[in-house]
Amino acid sequence: MSELLKITDLHVSIEDKEILKGVNLTINKGEVHVIMGKNGSGKSTLSNVLMGHPGYRITSGEILFEGESVLSWKPDERARKGIFLCFQYPTVITGVTIANFLRTILKSIRSKDIPVKEFRKELKEAMALLKMDDSFVSRYVNDGFSGGEKKRNEILQLTMIKPKLAILDETDSGLDIDALRIVSEGINRFKSEDKSILLITHYQRMLNYTVPDFVHVFFDGKIVLTGDRELALKLEEKGYDWVTG
Repeated sequence: MSELLKITDLHVSIEDKEILKGVNLTINKGEVHVIMGKNGSGKSTLSNVLMGHPGYRITSGEILFEGESVLSWKPDERARKGIFLCFQYPTVITGVTIANFLRTILKSIRSKDIPVKEFRKELKEAMALLKMDDSFVSRYVNDGFSGGEKKRNEILQLTMIKPKLAILDETDSGLDIDALRIVSEGINRFKSEDKSILLITHYQRMLNYTVPDFVHVFFDGKIVLTGDRELALKLEEKGYDWVTG
């Protein structure tokens, strides 16, 4: 299989505190990887660093995306290259409608303007798959959205943008059973032979819908154990102390 993302001995600090302490991870095209771990273990830090958050300092290590180092790439360049982050806590953007937001993003990603008719057709089809009402496009981005609506909006962006690597940071948090199923179906439709997923979660419930190739356990800033979906089930049964204790 063709290698998409390779992280080697990654060390990351915020201010003077080291958060990531030697992360090693390789994701090939078409693979689904899951990272599980306690709060504060470094999971969300990894997602932010991969997307180029300026608040974190890489002290050593390397991140390669399709064989190229991303360390000098700004967040917008990473997005154009095919890296997408579904935020744990999506930002509210008052005054900007979903339609205008998505059209601006797609213009930047595809480096060309999209005819209005073509854009509306593409957007309507994507929203129908996520069971989103047509009135949704005229609402301001995440303004007054429920937790489920915010997460559907993130998956709507994923569906429209079609990145090479989707990093999903606790996409299942705050979702009821129906919303979890709809969001998971959107993630499954994204899966393909040339697209990969890095799913970060506390619980294995999303894995009832999205089956991973690999499950990694994060502890104290690094991966300490790797397995398949059975590992997630064991964590659900025994807790993280079974690994770290």
